[in-house]
Amino acid sequence: MNEITTQSILMVIRDIPEGFVSTYGDVAKRAGLPGYARHVGYVLKNLPENSQLPWHRVINSQGKISFPTDTVQYREQRQRLTAEGLIFTNNRIPLRKYLWRD
Repeated sequence: MNEITTQSILMVIRDIPEGFVSTYGDVAKRAGLPGYARHVGYVLKNLPENSQLPWHRVINSQGKISFPTDTVQYREQRQRLTAEGLIFTNNRIPLRKYLWRD
C-alpha cells in the first residue's frame, strides 16, 4: 500500500462521528479499498502515540474491540467509547445502534 491509500484510510477514520463506530471492513470500503480490512488495522497499529485520530471508533465486524480484554489498549479503547455514550452488551457494541451510516 502507498501513502495515498493510507491517507484515504486516515481521512475516513477522522470522519467517524463521536458516539458511533465503524468496522475495519467498512473503513476500507469507504476509503475505496474493499477487502483491505487488515490494512486498516495495520495503519492503526502504526499511528503515532500522540495521534488525535479517533482510532478508538474502529472495531471488528462482530462489534468487539480487537485487543485482548486483559490489555491496557483494550481498557483505553473501551473507556473512550463509553465516555462517548456507547453501551456494551457482553463485551460487544450493538452495531445496529452504533454503526456509522450516512
